[in-house]
Formats: sequence, C-alpha cells, structure tokens
Amino acid sequence: MKISIGSDHAGFPLKKPIVDFLKEQGHEVTDFGSYDPEPVDFPVITKKVCQSVADNDSDRGIMVCGTGVGASIAANKVPGIRAAVGHDIYSAHQCVEHDNVNVMAIGAQIVGDKLAMELVEKFLQAEFSTSEEFRRRVKMLEEMDAGNM
Repeated sequence: MKISIGSDHAGFPLKKPIVDFLKEQGHEVTDFGSYDPEPVDFPVITKKVCQSVADNDSDRGIMVCGTGVGASIAANKVPGIRAAVGHDIYSAHQCVEHDNVNVMAIGAQIVGDKLAMELVEKFLQAEFSTSEEFRRRVKMLEEMDAGNM
C-alpha cells in the first residue's frame, strides 16, 4: 500500500518507528513532516497527509500528534476523508470495516511503540465491509460532506 504519514512535534518521536515498521512491511511511505521536534501546527501537516489520500496518491493516511484528537478533527475537515483516533486494536480495524476510515490518528502521548505498530497493522489490514448497512451509512457521510444531507 501507499501510505501518507505526518506528525506534529508531539508525535515526532513516534513517527520514525512507525515509518520504519511500514517500510519493513513493504509499504511505500510518503512522509509529510514534521522532520524535527521543533513546534509545528498539526493542521498544516494533517492537510498534506489527507490531501494525498483524497487525491488518491495514497491508499491510507496516518497522523501522529500528542493525543490524536487534534489531527483527527483537522483530517475530518478535508472532503473525502474519514478519520478516527486509533488507540485500541478493535477500533483500529473496525473503523475501516464499518465506516471506511481512510486516515487514522494516533496519540504519541497515549500509546507506546509496540501498541502503535499493532494499531497500524490492524488499520492497514482491514477492509471495508460489503454489508449493505455499512455501505448505506458511509454513503450518508459522503452526502453530508457534499452538503446534501
């Protein structure tokens, strides 16, 4: 898969181990920063990661910030993006299976390296359900994005 990844300064220390893990798993990774621990505004990097996914240049996106919450909020402002905070294994795959989430936000101040790798692995292995009920609901989300609901 092609994966876009980014972080703010709080997520910077966890981003490198995730990038290394992704590459070890054979994924193509595009890193949109931050490239050092200097303070940076997460919405700027989140927008770059999400635009890559929205433009189909990447299959999925991962944002790493302090809690994951700010990046998730910013990501959901980008049309075509469905983002979720991923801090537990079940949610990391269920958000894709039921809600077709394409960007996961992880909080570096919340999860450690080992859990982060499991979250990423489950998120990327998950596939959107073919069940009509989930497809119908995601279609509704798309209509909401377009201002038609």
